[in-house]
Amino acid sequence: MPRRATTNGARTRTAILQTAADLASVDGLDGLSIGRLATELAMSKSGLFAHFGSKEELQLATVEEARQRYAREVIEPARAAGSGITRLHALCEAFLSYLERAVFPGGCFFASAMAEFDSKAPGPVRDRIAQCQDQWMDTLERAAQQAQERGELHTGSDPRQLAFELEAALLSANWYYHLFN
Repeated sequence: MPRRATTNGARTRTAILQTAADLASVDGLDGLSIGRLATELAMSKSGLFAHFGSKEELQLATVEEARQRYAREVIEPARAAGSGITRLHALCEAFLSYLERAVFPGGCFFASAMAEFDSKAPGPVRDRIAQCQDQWMDTLERAAQQAQERGELHTGSDPRQLAFELEAALLSANWYYHLFN
C-alpha cells in the first residue's frame, strides 16, 4: 500500500508542476499561488500545499519542470542532428518548433522568467533561472565551437558571441510570435 500512495503522490506532484509551469509562462512565477493551482487542479489548498513547503519551493520545482520540458522539446531532438553547424541549425529549428507548438501557453517559459527576474535581487529562484539560461547558452556555444573546429564557421568567429546573437534572435522570435501570432 505505501508504494501505491507514493506513486499517486508522484503523479499528483507531476500534474501540479505541469500546470504550474503552464500558468507561470503566462502569469509569471510570482503569479503562482497555492489557491490558483488548487482551483485549476480541483484540489484542496492543504492537499496541494503538502507537496511544497513554501512558495519558493513551488517556484523552484516549477523551474525544474520547465527545464526538463525544454530539454525534451528543444535540446534532445537536436542531439540526433549530429554536431557542428547541423546541430546549431537543429537547435534553432527545435526552439522555433517549440514556440509554434505552444509547448507553454505563454511562449518560452524561460523568456518569461528571465524578464520577470532579471532585475530582482539574487536568490534561489533567480539563480536557478540564470543557471538554466547559462546551460542553454553553453549548448549553443558548444555547437558553434564544433562548427568552427569542423571548418563550417570562419576561424575568426567568436562562438560565444554567435550563441549570444542566436539567442537574441530566438528570444525576439518568441516575443513576435506571441505578440503578433
